[in-house]
Amino acid sequence: MRPFIAFCILFSWLSLNAQTSFPEKCLGIWTGTMHIYNRGLLVDSVTIKLNVTRTNAPDTFVWKTEYLSEKFPMVKDYKLVISDAGKGVFITDEGDGIILMDYLFENKLYSVFETQGILLTSTYEWLGNQIIFEVTSGKELQTTLGVKSYNVLNLQKAILRKMK
Repeated sequence: MRPFIAFCILFSWLSLNAQTSFPEKCLGIWTGTMHIYNRGLLVDSVTIKLNVTRTNAPDTFVWKTEYLSEKFPMVKDYKLVISDAGKGVFITDEGDGIILMDYLFENKLYSVFETQGILLTSTYEWLGNQIIFEVTSGKELQTTLGVKSYNVLNLQKAILRKMK
């Protein structure tokens, strides 16, 4: 009888956890240090704070990142919108008409975009008590046989922990 009860509790927990959307898992305030690399070398670091909150719209979340730099403080106050939960499609609304498409695989959100000839990838990976946030950037190197190759010159990586 006990194994059956344990199975029922585990199944219920897994079902509820599976129904929680990616942004809902990330609700709260997360802090950590972003390490900034150029050509494989650590060149800087900055404390960041990610604040994920609900909005009045049912599928829209505030996705606000503060870069707490003494030299270059910055705030990225975006919205994360669930576009198609079943397909894992999200939209990052940066404001001013800039919209990025995001794609969820398991607990990792991916976005790939290009601006001013620079290819960027951005990921957020939810791991329960931490979020790993990474951005890489590079430029096109060459095209051979129809395949474009890009370098990866820069990496920004932060391991964020939820504030209590």
